[in-house]
Amino acid sequence: MKIPNDPMILLSFINTQLRDFYYDLEDLCLSLDINKDALIKKLELIDYTYDSTTNRFV
Repeated sequence: MKIPNDPMILLSFINTQLRDFYYDLEDLCLSLDINKDALIKKLELIDYTYDSTTNRFV
């Protein structure tokens, strides 16, 4: 699956996917064939980190 490149749009897309379809970030990355470390680094560029207790980037 092609994911958005713009970090803000990516943030919205990923959080929506996590909320609606996936148990956790690992599940999302495996299912969509996304490099988890690259995703985390990209969202860290805009000061967002993954919170496993809420299952979203905050």
